[in-house]
Amino acid sequence: MADLFKAVAKAIMVLGGGLLILCLAMAAFLFVIFLPSRDEVARIASPSGDLIATVVEIDGGATTSFGYEVRVARGGLSLGGSEVASLYGAVRSESAYGVNLRWVSDDVLHIEYLEAKSAHLVSPGILAPEVQVVLASGISDPLAPSGGMLYNLEGRPGLGG
Repeated sequence: MADLFKAVAKAIMVLGGGLLILCLAMAAFLFVIFLPSRDEVARIASPSGDLIATVVEIDGGATTSFGYEVRVARGGLSLGGSEVASLYGAVRSESAYGVNLRWVSDDVLHIEYLEAKSAHLVSPGILAPEVQVVLASGISDPLAPSGGMLYNLEGRPGLGG
């Protein structure tokens, strides 16, 4: 009887271990499939060129709106910098998602958009004393093309883009 118990326990452990590995593999697969995309969609240098502001569009999928992260880095850096603002569901017009960046001077950056579900400034870390970031809502951009910012950068199907 003890041998039968040991055999059953061993079979359960083997099957349980296999099931655990299968579940972990499926979870990893789903994580990769549903991982939000993060794409740089805009980049603008300050008037002196010493600082670069970028917009990263975050696409969480069909059931979510776009998120936008605005970062500021020293000129010459292609990546990194400090996150200075985070917006969710921001639009530039009634049909265009996103935000526009505008350097008012070398140390003042305006993030312009019509409206957003949420928008907040993030402590910009090392650049804090150098850059004043302003969230400027209520600004419509009638020239912004419909849809998400990445969609319009990559070219619109059927329009030769």
